[in-house]
Amino acid sequence: MTALPTAQGPTSQEPRQLMVVPDLHGRSDLLRAAVEAFPDAHFISLGDAIDRGPHSLDTISTLMELRAEGRATLLMGNHERMAWEGLRWYRQHQGTHDLGDYRKAMEGLSWWMKNGGESVRRELGGLTLERFPKLLSEYLDALERLVYVTEDGQIHTENPGVPSVLVAHASPPVPHRQHPDPQEALLWLRPFEGPFALPPGVVYSVHGHTPVRMPLRMGRHVYLDLGAYDTGLLALLPLTVQTLSEVTVLAGRGDPSKTNKYPMIGEPVSARALNIRLDGSTRRM
Repeated sequence: MTALPTAQGPTSQEPRQLMVVPDLHGRSDLLRAAVEAFPDAHFISLGDAIDRGPHSLDTISTLMELRAEGRATLLMGNHERMAWEGLRWYRQHQGTHDLGDYRKAMEGLSWWMKNGGESVRRELGGLTLERFPKLLSEYLDALERLVYVTEDGQIHTENPGVPSVLVAHASPPVPHRQHPDPQEALLWLRPFEGPFALPPGVVYSVHGHTPVRMPLRMGRHVYLDLGAYDTGLLALLPLTVQTLSEVTVLAGRGDPSKTNKYPMIGEPVSARALNIRLDGSTRRM
C-alpha cells in the first residue's frame, strides 16, 4: 500500500486530526478561517478550489503553502480537470509541434472558460496557454484523484486493505455509462446516479461536487458541498473510520438562505456552526 509522505506526522499515540474541506471555489477567506479554527489539522481538499468565486489564485496559494508544510493533501475536482485539459494538450504540442494537439489544447481551454474558468481569467486580467500561470500549473500537477484514510491517520493513494474512508471529489471510482473510466467518473457523478459500490475495506466515502442543503449522508456516502462561494457556508468533516464525526460549518460572508435551492437527499449529518467575524476570527454560534 502507498502512503503519502508527510512533513509532520503524529508524535504521540494519538493519530493526527484530518479535516476534509469541500469545494472552495475561490473563497480563500473561508479556507484561512478553517486553518485558524483547526490550527493542528491536516486538510484534505476535495477539489474545485478554483472558479466562480473571487480569489482562486489566493485559495490555491494557501493550499500549496499548506501542502509544502505537510499540512494538506490536494484532490482534483471537475473544475481542475477542465483547467488541466487545455494545459496537458498544450504541453504535448510543445513537444510534438502537431497542430492537432494545439487545436485540442484550445478546445480544452474553451471548455474550461465556458464552465467557470472565465472568473480566473478576469482575476488575472487575462490568461492564455502560452502564458499559463505558474502557480496554477504547479497546483494542477500536485493533485491526486482519490485517497484512502486509515484509523491511524495515514493517507494512502491505493486501497490499504484495512478499514478506511475513501475521499474523492464526486463519487467512488466506479465505471458509468457516461464516464467509463472510473478515474474520470469520480470527478463527475452525482448522488442520484448512485448508490455506488465501495472498494473492499472502505467503511464510507466523502464527497463534494453536488451542492446540498446541509451536510448529508446517502447510504454510505457523505456529501459536504454547501455552495460556499455563494452561501458563505463551508462544511468541515473530521475523519474517523468507524464512526461519522460531527461536521463543523463555518459561516462567513454570503447568503445562507441560498442553500434552500439545493437538494435534500438522504439523512442529515450532525453539525455545529462556527461564525466568522469580519476581522477573520471565529466564534461558536
